[in-house]
Amino acid sequence: MPPRPLIVRLRNWVGDVVLGIPMLQRLQDAGYELHLLGKGWSRDLLAGHGWAVQPLAGSARERVAQLRRLRAACAAADPGFTRRINALALPYSLSSALEMRLAGLRAMGYRHEGRGWLLRAAVPRDASRHEMASYWALGSALLGKAAPVPDRIRLRPSADHEAQAAALRQRLALRPGYVVVCPFAGGTFEKLDKCWPDFPRLVAGAPPLSGREVLICPGPGEEEAVAERDYGGCRIARGVGLGAYAVLLRDAALVIANDTGPGHMAAAVGAPLLSVLGPTDPARWGAVGPTVQVVQGQGGGWPSLADVAGRAAAVLHGAGPA
Repeated sequence: MPPRPLIVRLRNWVGDVVLGIPMLQRLQDAGYELHLLGKGWSRDLLAGHGWAVQPLAGSARERVAQLRRLRAACAAADPGFTRRINALALPYSLSSALEMRLAGLRAMGYRHEGRGWLLRAAVPRDASRHEMASYWALGSALLGKAAPVPDRIRLRPSADHEAQAAALRQRLALRPGYVVVCPFAGGTFEKLDKCWPDFPRLVAGAPPLSGREVLICPGPGEEEAVAERDYGGCRIARGVGLGAYAVLLRDAALVIANDTGPGHMAAAVGAPLLSVLGPTDPARWGAVGPTVQVVQGQGGGWPSLADVAGRAAAVLHGAGPA
């Protein structure tokens, strides 16, 4: 079969990219040759899937030029490229649709913020459904065929990721049975903080974690807070690539995370996950998969330290000794 290229602009957050993986895999399985553009970390995160991923250029002018070059390369490989829907704009922003329009692409995306006229195919968006289901529905619209939304995500680490994670485990002297804690969260949910305030107390000596190594992999901008304030007693691995991080999450006895990208990654590699939520609506943004347990207070409030520690103890008791 001749190549059928499709240009896809990814979202800007790790969790959103993870939630889009089932839709991207479905499009590849249907015969599309994916050309993805996203944040610089997206190439490492998705390396195990074998998709072509370009880091998104910095300015709007540079992004339009980047899209034009990619459009020309795809049109040279596929004579029918310019006569069909040839791009997906996964972000909901006006700018992402405008840049694709200026690059001469025939893009599909959700009708949002008055950008429908910039898209070749503007799809109505149901804001009440889970974000993974939204991406899946956009893929269904492109394929012209509905299908049941999967009940889990499969993030594939690469062989290089496995080797990097093995080297990190050796350097940090991590034994089987370690726990990964993800106490940070970028952004807010409806202007409310997504960080559970009791993470420092949990890792400082809550019974279920005593005697186990606790690993924290801070992202950019989080290192200083980790080193100087609340988590000095943990094994701290700075600058870990997302692919190696996914392997470390997968091999943990338990992952405890805020509503954050690493939490979605943990669910996508099948790690036992306690997803600690406060204001986040799990029906729209919860981590997806059979290994996920949501811990949330009543009415969208934070759970107690005792509640999270009790749920952690139940999981770890089943996992065996450290």
